[in-house]
Amino acid sequence: MTNEVPPETWGRGPQRPIPVLFITVVLLLIVGRFVLAPHLTAPALQTWATVFVAICVQALPFLVFGVALSAAIAAFVPASFWTRALPKRPAMAVPVAGLAGAVLPGCECASVPVASGLMARGVTPAAALAFLLSSPAINPVVLVATAVAFPGQPLMVLARFAASLVAAVCVGWLWLRFGKTEWISNRAHAHGSFAEAMRHDLLHAGGFLIVGGLAAATLNVVVPREWLTAVADVPWVSILALALLAVLLSICSEADAFVAASLSAFSPTAKLAFMVVGPMVDLKLIALQAGTFGRAFAVRFVPLTLALAIGASLLVGGVLL
Repeated sequence: MTNEVPPETWGRGPQRPIPVLFITVVLLLIVGRFVLAPHLTAPALQTWATVFVAICVQALPFLVFGVALSAAIAAFVPASFWTRALPKRPAMAVPVAGLAGAVLPGCECASVPVASGLMARGVTPAAALAFLLSSPAINPVVLVATAVAFPGQPLMVLARFAASLVAAVCVGWLWLRFGKTEWISNRAHAHGSFAEAMRHDLLHAGGFLIVGGLAAATLNVVVPREWLTAVADVPWVSILALALLAVLLSICSEADAFVAASLSAFSPTAKLAFMVVGPMVDLKLIALQAGTFGRAFAVRFVPLTLALAIGASLLVGGVLL
């Protein structure tokens, strides 16, 4: 396993379009609320604008708070803390690392370099991967956001916590049993200062929030209601459809509950699958994982995580929801 540190811009790709889109749309939300809203007279446009603005406005405070906590952890918590805090036995280190995600928040973008740094400092890969999956899925910011998105439905919050933790720990244990060192080519990369991490993660994740809000609003307006009803009425198809949608939309975990709540035609278990799969498997994560740990890792880790995330959603959703 190599500890090579790549150039500052390695693996990030073009940074300009998504931040520009994020800043532009936030400004349009402010202007549009007072200038354009009175002129949206068509029912379809009014519905689209209402859904889009509601998703973005409700999710943005949680996104900012979650990214700030994630940046603080990346900048101020030394990686040596983990080697002291985790049990020496790998089989025990996996669930402890998974549970650590509940108290040490991190967005998807931050969890990959954090896990990479943990591996580079001697933490067993299975435990680092369990933390990578659980941190963006069960941290307090995400759970509070889920409670706000699903008011009066505490079981949805509990189901999200349980299903995400089960999936993360099971992936860690399976990787501990069957994973091979040569499958991981670790290229550790640090964000740097708190301000740099905050700026990068906020603009990056915020851009995907805007894309997700646009897609969800369009889905609610453009796709005929009978199509959604037809898909939503078939349990297996609806769960797989929302799991695939979560992969494609790549929404930040601090915001995905608001998008899930807007998909009112689907069952609670299907919405749960959307929220469990998204923080663990999406397009930006696949690219980031492949760039950080290598293609040999990604082609094995992604299908395993996706299958277990859907399975955990079915199991927990069937019991609690």
